[in-house]
Amino acid sequence: MKNIINSPIEQINFKNRSFLIKRDDLLHQSFTGNKARKFYYFFKKDFPNITTLISHGSNQSNAMYSLSVLAKLKGWSFIYYTNHIPSFLRDNPAGNYKYALANGMKLIVGDYIFEDIKEKNNSSLCIDEGGAIKEASYGLKQLASEIIEYQKEYFIDNLKVFLPSGTGTTALFLQKFLDIEVITCPCVGDEIYLKKQFLELEKDESLHPTILKTTKKYHFGKLYKENYEIYLELLKKTNIEFDLLYDPIGWNTLLKVFKDENITILYIHQGGIIGNETMLARYKYKYGDLV
Repeated sequence: MKNIINSPIEQINFKNRSFLIKRDDLLHQSFTGNKARKFYYFFKKDFPNITTLISHGSNQSNAMYSLSVLAKLKGWSFIYYTNHIPSFLRDNPAGNYKYALANGMKLIVGDYIFEDIKEKNNSSLCIDEGGAIKEASYGLKQLASEIIEYQKEYFIDNLKVFLPSGTGTTALFLQKFLDIEVITCPCVGDEIYLKKQFLELEKDESLHPTILKTTKKYHFGKLYKENYEIYLELLKKTNIEFDLLYDPIGWNTLLKVFKDENITILYIHQGGIIGNETMLARYKYKYGDLV
């Protein structure tokens, strides 16, 4: 595999509105979505002295799984630190945790300070949680160029890009490389938290994406019936499966807050659907199938 570029763009109709979907969930069978874009630098560049990849974060992180794929593709060992692993998940692996283990991940559970780990492993490649790093700009510049080419080819003057955000890294770097407006909404914390994340990577606020305030405060990972409902409706109406953590918040915010129907919205599908395995089980247990 030499590259992961040029994901397709599809048009859908949903809630009586037309949208373009950038299908980054289809970049590659395993190394896909916004994490593949964020980590593309490490995939493309040579690191002749590196044999081990080290990162950290939650026990069901999309980044954890994507880094396990990256390590496998590069022939590196992969060590991942997390604070906690539920006994049920440890005994019954599922979702990103299951597939990262299958890729050879060595998991270390307990209290840690990642800066100390990096100092002790300076001959290894250490990547901070979630890919909120300057190197992410490399792959996101490529994504921006694909959007620009599409806009030119189809002469779309009224285009805006939308995607939901965790750390906001993807939205921030896309705005850096695009002249058109990038719009996002927070899925971890609120707009104040998201703005703080932007400032970590870019001090010039004029280069920041536009933040839509969500219609309610969402607690990350908590189950919300309206999120389950819109996930199922999108799947039924468009035949596209979206992520259950970020995309339902993104779609609900976009539909309820952004009302300008004269604007063409390009929605970035950022992948992450492997995590749906555990989320769907939780939703079905709480709300049933809702079909």
